[in-house]
Amino acid sequence: MPRNLEYVPYGYEPPKPTTKGTLIFYDLFEQVQKDLEQAAAILEERSFVKLVLYPLHEETARRMFKEPVSPYYKREKQLQEWVEEHGGSSVVIEPFESKRKKYTPIDTALRHLVEKYGSPHFLILTPEVANVFASFSSFEEWIVKLRLILLSEPPYLHPRLEKFRHRWDIAGEKREDH
Repeated sequence: MPRNLEYVPYGYEPPKPTTKGTLIFYDLFEQVQKDLEQAAAILEERSFVKLVLYPLHEETARRMFKEPVSPYYKREKQLQEWVEEHGGSSVVIEPFESKRKKYTPIDTALRHLVEKYGSPHFLILTPEVANVFASFSSFEEWIVKLRLILLSEPPYLHPRLEKFRHRWDIAGEKREDH
């Protein structure tokens, strides 16, 4: 296997990348437009490399929320239309749930996303999904590996979300830099 040599002047340092990490939007995507616009704004504002849209399968949604949702293919089609209109190469719809076609635990989904996309990982959630995620026993394991961005202030905070307040923030609010 031949080596590709690259010659650079003495003292050359490659430019630092201006973008970083992956923004993962884990949601049902029932009401698409407003939340997606907000996610796209966060992508630009915080200079992420990629926005990954992860729509949940009906079985996953049924187990997590106990409410009926529209079929996966309809929600995926809406997302595809939005990506074609607004997105570009930096927005991707993750097909993992469409391949499985059954209930996917959030642990399995996050493990797949963390392995596939570059770090650091930020997870965008609606307040409802954030509270459900915090209710799972694996929440404490995941909250140290990724940061959460909530789309709005939750009316009710799960005790684990309260405990790890320093690991999440609300979109649009001024961030506290430590």
